[in-house]
Amino acid sequence: LLDYNRAGIPLIEIVTKPIEGAGERAPEVAKAYVAELREVIKALAVSEARMDKGQMRCDVNLSLRPHGREEFGTRSETKNVNSLRSVERAARFEIQRHAAVLNSGGTIVQETRHFHEEDGSTTSGRIKDNAEDYRYFPEPDLVPVAPARTWVEELRAGLPEMPRVRRNRLREEWGVSEHDMQSILNAGAVDPIVATIEAGADSAAARKWWMGEMARNANETGKALDELPVTPVQVARVAELVAKGDLNDKLARQVFEGVLAGEGTPDEVVEKRGLKVVSDEGALSTAVEEAIDGNPAIADKIRSGKVAAAGALVGAVMKATRGQADAARVKELILEKLGVEG
Repeated sequence: LLDYNRAGIPLIEIVTKPIEGAGERAPEVAKAYVAELREVIKALAVSEARMDKGQMRCDVNLSLRPHGREEFGTRSETKNVNSLRSVERAARFEIQRHAAVLNSGGTIVQETRHFHEEDGSTTSGRIKDNAEDYRYFPEPDLVPVAPARTWVEELRAGLPEMPRVRRNRLREEWGVSEHDMQSILNAGAVDPIVATIEAGADSAAARKWWMGEMARNANETGKALDELPVTPVQVARVAELVAKGDLNDKLARQVFEGVLAGEGTPDEVVEKRGLKVVSDEGALSTAVEEAIDGNPAIADKIRSGKVAAAGALVGAVMKATRGQADAARVKELILEKLGVEG
């Protein structure tokens, strides 16, 4: 009948040294630190570190001091902040609050504070004038542990590749800029992209679909990428169908729509919805001729050398084939039939 709550689930509390000199960028630094720490925890398989599920929390400690003074100012501690965005917002609010109090000649009170998601503000929690208020006391049954240096190094040698090292390696392998890599990281797309590449897709296609269609769906549904009902193997399969010419991008998006809606695997969705590119030259040729006959003025422009006007006829053919034609091949046929070189 005993309620053991989360007995057996370890709690790790990590306390940083004071981070000095961040100035007005302190909120960004705090967010970046927690983000990197979260990635390390995930890489070590210690936890999934889902802040929204309570697997990781952050207490934002902050103080201000005048320029030239070495002694730290009185700090406040905003408790249990539960998202990276909120870490930044809490730090920014506290900087502004501290500054307003100090500039008006007031005194900062050492206390814990509560963060409010709805407006990014904090309110007073519990006053903590000194260390005794934290109820620190020695536990006689828990003695200090001093692990042997050799054991520490042995453990270090068995660690997986650290997130920063991995990101730099992947960035070079994928040939993307630091800005693009940061966007991929912010979207939580690194692991899905890696898994999609391992499933057979090239890196460009994997990045394209996860950072495009998948990210859009995640944003619309309020889910993380790894919570979407689609797997890296399925994304790789769609990328393969596009590479083979069986699908174009428009049809691929419809396939993903079906997969995300629970209609089955990519191949099953293609079959059920009839989503293959029209590759029958006869059918394409007929559709092209009908488009030319139905748009004589545009056809004359193309014959006179205005090749860009072919886009209108390509659009007409794509509409007639419900987007299932190969646009590049359609344009080639149009120019061939009008006797114009591309």
